Amino acid sequence: MTTAFHLAVQPDGLATLTFDLPDKKVNVFTRTALAELDDVIRRASQQEIKCLVLLSGKKGNFVAGADLDEIAGVTDPAEAEAGARLGQKLFSAWSALPFPTIAAIQGTCLGGGTELSLASDYILVSDRQDLRIGLPETRIGIVPAWGGCARLPRRIGIAAALDIILAGKAVPGKKAYRLGLADRLLPDAAFLTQVRKFAELVLEGGKPRSRAVDLKEMLLEKNPVGRMILFDQARKKVLERTGSHYPAPIRAIEVVKVGVERGLEAGLEAEARATGELAISPVCKNLVHLFRLVEASKRNGDTPPGKTGPISSVAVLGAGVMGGGIAQLIALRTDAPVRLKDLAPEPLASGMAHAAGLFRKLVKRRRLSRVEAKQKMSLLLPTLSYRGFERAKLVIEAIVEDLAIKQKVFSEVAANTSAETILASNTSSLSIDLIGRETPHRERVVGMHFFNPVHKMPLVEVIAGPDTAPEVVGAVADFSRRLGKTTVVVKDGPGFLVNRLLTFYMTEAMWLLDEGHRIEEIDQAMTDWGMPMGPMALADEVGLDVAAKVSHILGEAFGDRLPHPGWLDRLPGTDRLGAKTGAGFYLYQKGKRTEPDSEVYGRLGLTPDAVALEPSKVVERMVLPMVNEAGRCLEEEVVGSAGKLDLAMIMGVGFPPFRGGLCRWADQQGLGGLVEIMTELAKEVGERFEPSTAVTAAAKGGGFYEYFG
Repeated sequence: MTTAFHLAVQPDGLATLTFDLPDKKVNVFTRTALAELDDVIRRASQQEIKCLVLLSGKKGNFVAGADLDEIAGVTDPAEAEAGARLGQKLFSAWSALPFPTIAAIQGTCLGGGTELSLASDYILVSDRQDLRIGLPETRIGIVPAWGGCARLPRRIGIAAALDIILAGKAVPGKKAYRLGLADRLLPDAAFLTQVRKFAELVLEGGKPRSRAVDLKEMLLEKNPVGRMILFDQARKKVLERTGSHYPAPIRAIEVVKVGVERGLEAGLEAEARATGELAISPVCKNLVHLFRLVEASKRNGDTPPGKTGPISSVAVLGAGVMGGGIAQLIALRTDAPVRLKDLAPEPLASGMAHAAGLFRKLVKRRRLSRVEAKQKMSLLLPTLSYRGFERAKLVIEAIVEDLAIKQKVFSEVAANTSAETILASNTSSLSIDLIGRETPHRERVVGMHFFNPVHKMPLVEVIAGPDTAPEVVGAVADFSRRLGKTTVVVKDGPGFLVNRLLTFYMTEAMWLLDEGHRIEEIDQAMTDWGMPMGPMALADEVGLDVAAKVSHILGEAFGDRLPHPGWLDRLPGTDRLGAKTGAGFYLYQKGKRTEPDSEVYGRLGLTPDAVALEPSKVVERMVLPMVNEAGRCLEEEVVGSAGKLDLAMIMGVGFPPFRGGLCRWADQQGLGGLVEIMTELAKEVGERFEPSTAVTAAAKGGGFYEYFG
């Protein structure tokens, strides 16, 4: 007896099959659900059905894909391969039913849900804004293995299919229709009625539209030479984007090629074999681990629900790049009116122009229509005064990183807002406790640290000061999630979490430079290891003046644990601030990094004559200070768990996702062995490498995850 699938056959032969997994918010293909689907396909094939429509019983969700717990638990290649073949067999049986099948998608459809839809004769999608359909498997280190690699190119062409599969993309309904992935784009308000009409058209023998093939696709995809060029280009792009750290996209190209050139059955066979190899790999396990961390962060398990009411109006202080970006994001994601304040007309106009530019980019990328962008831009209300601030539920300060100025501004804001208004600082390193020291309602003061650029960086640190009310933390964390940000709650302290760990990493890069190692040697070792950019390039992007200021603030806080070379103060001269001035550790032309600037060495009194270190030794020098400090952060309860620390480092600074996070990487390497290396480095390089009591205890206690949770 089935419980997840409900088959209903009407007298006219039109049938519906509704997928509604019990006790779950979303539909996923568990082993039990697949067994039930097998049974229902068999029963349906024996009934007087003329057309079968697949529906979901979950609002806003069609099928979320396979059960990740089952994927994470697979350790045997044969088991993984068998799981792929099981799904393929079921979906092929669905495809072979003796009547037309229609996938009617009115919510998120991912992975196995998309693959079952591809096995259907027709796909209909709703025009609801949050609908997405796609194949995210490469993002968790595997390939679409239930027919996605084999069937998607047949439906939308090779190039478009590779674009979705290799990036793990999920596209909106409108784009799915444009690509030919969907046969109809139907109004959400009348979705089921329109699905019924479409089914009646099919019953009457009507032929819904077929996808048009353009000349470029015909020239490239319909002949062997064109296909060879297409697959070679795809491979080059993947390697440029990911290096050799992510095997799944490369395997996906190979699998798609087999399916295109040798047929559907060969393609399915290639999918299964690739899954057997990939699903047991450390990369897959680490990416699944990351996915779980992201999903857990959406559930707000570490803060009480906000009791302050929904945040429906916001003000942002400071119309610089950060302030303008924050205001634009709020208007985009929440439709809340946003007052953007600055002291003078010029910076205010600049902040508004920055926001307008971000909206134009969204229009260009077809994420918004011009009308939608104009409507959202109208939510931004520029002002030079505090007029109207008394109605704001939340004020976000994004001004210069100066404690005295922030304290003065917070006192002004408190005098111009209600006692219920939440006051948030976007500070990257200053104490929330000190910033709010002079405000009358310190329980309403909180940190909300966005990372730059706001529209790209996925992380927000919500910082709880010693007096911040838990419900205020909860309300701001909820609001951050509404903005689409991965949100990690941390405790007030020097550098909070991410910048604290990052400063130890960046400072060690400066010591390597001080010892005579070259800029490119240090950066290359770290990018080869998987970091998105090297520490020297990152310093240029942040701004050498900003980096030096943060280094001093944290240096004062941590003392002998964080010494820095004496020449660091001489680096940020007026003509050398990094990318924004055209010169830093690197030279820049039209905003793009070109080559290391050899003048840096002489300016700092350095000679780059050290014998190059093995890249692995550079990695040890750079990463182990972060591992050491991570132990202290967990011991001090700056962050609630090793998993949350890992999530913050991946989303905040781009720690390599395929390594699973800083703590997970350390645990997999063997934390005890890393402690031994730190001990040796403390003797050879400096006392700053002396293992902390926290990391030593964690090593003895089974690792970060086992010891700290």
